[in-house]
Amino acid sequence: MSTYQDLESKVVLVTGAGSGIGQAMAVRFAEQGALVAVNDVDPASASSTVERIAEAGGHALATPADVSNSAAVNEMFNAVESAIGEVQILVNNAGLVGPMLHFFEADEAWWRKIIDVNLTGHFLCAHRAARPMARAGSGVIINMSSGGATRAHRSFTAYDATKGGIEAFTRALALDLGPYGIRVNALMPGSIDTSGLDLDQRSLRGENIPMGRIGEPADMTGPALFLASEESEYVTGDVIKVDGGMLAQQRSATVDIMPPSNFPDVEDL
Repeated sequence: MSTYQDLESKVVLVTGAGSGIGQAMAVRFAEQGALVAVNDVDPASASSTVERIAEAGGHALATPADVSNSAAVNEMFNAVESAIGEVQILVNNAGLVGPMLHFFEADEAWWRKIIDVNLTGHFLCAHRAARPMARAGSGVIINMSSGGATRAHRSFTAYDATKGGIEAFTRALALDLGPYGIRVNALMPGSIDTSGLDLDQRSLRGENIPMGRIGEPADMTGPALFLASEESEYVTGDVIKVDGGMLAQQRSATVDIMPPSNFPDVEDL
């Protein structure tokens, strides 16, 4: 396992780190000696990740907050700065996948909630982190995209729209912040098992992926460390796919959860 010595004692904030990919990243950053602020909308989940890090000898702070709320985001950054210092590396991981709804079943409240958490949350956290980074002359922001940014999932119109927005946001932010020494990139996870799928589901999801398996949260951590470290000091405005080759092929991986047979009947519209 690679060691990035330049990450030691760096202040890293990982949003949505109470479980799944965010938790795996927070743990891996702590293993490198970073001081990790663990955000999650659920305080118990954030504390659970902090306990896991502490048990392994790492240093972490629980910072529960709703990233779609500007006041909560500002309060979270203030708490981090008071406790362990200004954020030097921000991982914008927090996001909603569902509820999964066909477009005809969706409403404005559903649309706004997913947009607010996934896209506005990225903006609010990056906006609050960038000024201290600029004053320091360096910083890293890592956003979280999805295959849905450039392809599409059935019944995930809001989610896919946010991920396309996040990739555009990443490119635009890299241009605005580059002159201040801040690098901005995104990671694009493929089909990652964040919920403990059973063996049959894992086999189904992984059978058409070139690497022959579904991804694990730990698969995302190496690329995150690379983008956060000095090893990628000339990389910005980019999106790195971590998908086992899923989008490189002409045939589609088995990723759609809702087949057309489950779409609403036209008579019910």
